[in-house]
Amino acid sequence: MITIKCAKCKAKLFRYLKIGKGQVRHLWPDRVAEDFSIRDGNQIKCQCGNIIGKDESKYINLKRSAFTQTGRKFG
Repeated sequence: MITIKCAKCKAKLFRYLKIGKGQVRHLWPDRVAEDFSIRDGNQIKCQCGNIIGKDESKYINLKRSAFTQTGRKFG
């Protein structure tokens, strides 16, 4: 599990099951364990108003400079 936090205010946004190597560029909805984000249409935002990404319905496309991640990747 990894924790995805806002780069501006450090608020927790997602708890996500990351499988495999590589960077986190998008999130698959079935692997999101907890979601603390705010939805505004198809935009994903933090409580502070920072735009984290866009919901593409199939996956959540993340804006790389908008978040940080901590935790352990599996695989």
